[in-house]
Amino acid sequence: MPTMFNTNTLLMLGAAVLAGAVVPFQAGANAALGRALGHPLWASLVSLGIGAALVIAVMLALRVPEPALGAAWRGPCWLWAGGAAGALYVVTALVLAPRLGAAHFIVAVVAGQMAVSLLIDHAGLMGFAHQPVGAGRVIGLLLIVAGMLVTQMASAGAPAAR
Repeated sequence: MPTMFNTNTLLMLGAAVLAGAVVPFQAGANAALGRALGHPLWASLVSLGIGAALVIAVMLALRVPEPALGAAWRGPCWLWAGGAAGALYVVTALVLAPRLGAAHFIVAVVAGQMAVSLLIDHAGLMGFAHQPVGAGRVIGLLLIVAGMLVTQMASAGAPAAR
């Protein structure tokens, strides 16, 4: 298990924070695109299509070899769930982020991600190393949930600035 002060771990955590930092931008851009196109599902299609085109371009530039489809077909069915999960997230963000606001939406997403991540780690699912859920991890989840509640309560009486 990586330690908190390992340089590689800190660099990876920094990269994860940067990846997370674009999520509110993605939700906002997609919501605006949905309004411009007349429906959130059109924005979802365009967003996922642009993402697919960019991944294809990077794969071509890096000369990524052909996939081992045979091994993937013989694997568990959940191997193919990532695309559906991504589409579900994009559509949900398009619909809910404009209504909840970026901060409320993202903190709720993080709470859900953390809760399921703890279960996945605890059970060692999907190829992740088994990491038991201890008090520290539960406290971390509770702090995220508390943060979600505090951000909601803090703006409950405030008028929406639109």
